[in-house]
Amino acid sequence: MPTPRLLSSSTPPSQLEGDALVIAIAPGADGGVAVVGTDDPALAGIESALGMLGLTGAPDETARIPAPEGVAARSLLVVGLGRGPLTEESLRSAAGTASRTLGSARRIAVALPTSSAGEVRAVLEGAGMGGYRFTAYRSSEAGPATEEIELTTGVDGADAASADAQAHAEAVALVRDLVNTPPNDLYPASFVDRARAATEALPVTVEEWGVDELREGGFGGLLGVGGGSSRGPRLLAVRYTGRADAPHLAIIGKGITFDSGGLSLKPAAAMVGMKYDMTGAATALAAVVAAARRALPVRITAWLCLAENLPSSTAMRPNDVLTIRGGTTVEVLNTDAEGRLVLADGLAIASEEHPDAIVDVATLTGAARIALGERYAGLMGDDALVDEVRAAAADTGELVWPMPLPSELRPLLKSDVADIANAKPGSTAAGMLLAGVFLREFVGRVSDEPDAPRIPWAHLDIAGPANNPGTPFGYTPKGPSGVMVRLLVRLAERLAAK
Repeated sequence: MPTPRLLSSSTPPSQLEGDALVIAIAPGADGGVAVVGTDDPALAGIESALGMLGLTGAPDETARIPAPEGVAARSLLVVGLGRGPLTEESLRSAAGTASRTLGSARRIAVALPTSSAGEVRAVLEGAGMGGYRFTAYRSSEAGPATEEIELTTGVDGADAASADAQAHAEAVALVRDLVNTPPNDLYPASFVDRARAATEALPVTVEEWGVDELREGGFGGLLGVGGGSSRGPRLLAVRYTGRADAPHLAIIGKGITFDSGGLSLKPAAAMVGMKYDMTGAATALAAVVAAARRALPVRITAWLCLAENLPSSTAMRPNDVLTIRGGTTVEVLNTDAEGRLVLADGLAIASEEHPDAIVDVATLTGAARIALGERYAGLMGDDALVDEVRAAAADTGELVWPMPLPSELRPLLKSDVADIANAKPGSTAAGMLLAGVFLREFVGRVSDEPDAPRIPWAHLDIAGPANNPGTPFGYTPKGPSGVMVRLLVRLAERLAAK
């Protein structure tokens, strides 16, 4: 369903029309709750009524009650902000909880506290992301959905912040839509079609490599991984230049549209849900779309490495040797360690353009989920760029955790016949880190000089937070989350500001 229109105005809360008016509560000093962010006379005295409901003001807590006299909206939804200082992320989460709770409300009015353009954007981002629904494959009518969300605020710059929030919420919805699409409908060629449609009206250029072009270009990773499917691999470069002299950020996205494991076949239960293995490519695409919609003065190229990993008589085998773009040879010891093979091609060709920074994003390893759970992304790479990514994450409320890339792991990837192996069969130690060590081998240098320093690089393993298998929370629904889109856009902004 389309993302709701996100608006801001200076209309007093009680005069905002809609199916519901959202107000915030927090734990009060006397053990009750206190309304936060509005002193509208029409809402005076509401705290005593809320106290009788047993509310505490805890995060994600909600209650919907009839609107008091003098309020134009038909009902009132109170949402908890929790204890502690008010932050953009707590506002974003509360707004997401509210719109998720009010999923069938066509028009939502919001009176959460805002004192800056950043807080306006956070509230509307959360509200836009929280109201997401995917109904494309439902045979019955989906019922009403939210069409408009209006925030009351007196902050300068609110209109621009609302437009930014709209771009971010729509970009996150693009990721979620792509990940939710079943693999019989989303495969490399159709992914390309969807990417072209998403960028059609934007100042973005798209370059495509089909099977023949991949073969001519020496993209052995993509061809090897995609060789088992009748639906061949693709490589897509999606470019946005908002300022020609801005630092060039390259984003490499893993786009395995379905991952069976190949001949190293996954168990049946582990195969369910593997349509999500293209989330990295969707995230890279959406970051470019969001930057272009906001007309940011940045320069971004997204490289979408698209393949379907299936077993067949033409599938790659353990012990096959693939030649990656640029000439490095890789012995395949596990065909289910396929994401790093397509990313190797992406890293190699992106490096040929000598960008100022490279970030790859991928649902790469189950080890990342084991180590960090389902909300934190693993972050590896060069220290200075890792610090920039962490700073961008702090700005956007995304969750990343820095991890090492120990040099002593490199010997585990020694091959008897090739330059490197793609896995160490039988070893369960440091799987997330070992994948990062492999990827680092394919990051090029800042110039064609052989002794030039390596291009600054960071790796985001989003295997955990890319999908929420449990209860919705804040602005995150059950299923695809759309994490890291806003972080990547913010990273490009930070690099351009230097």
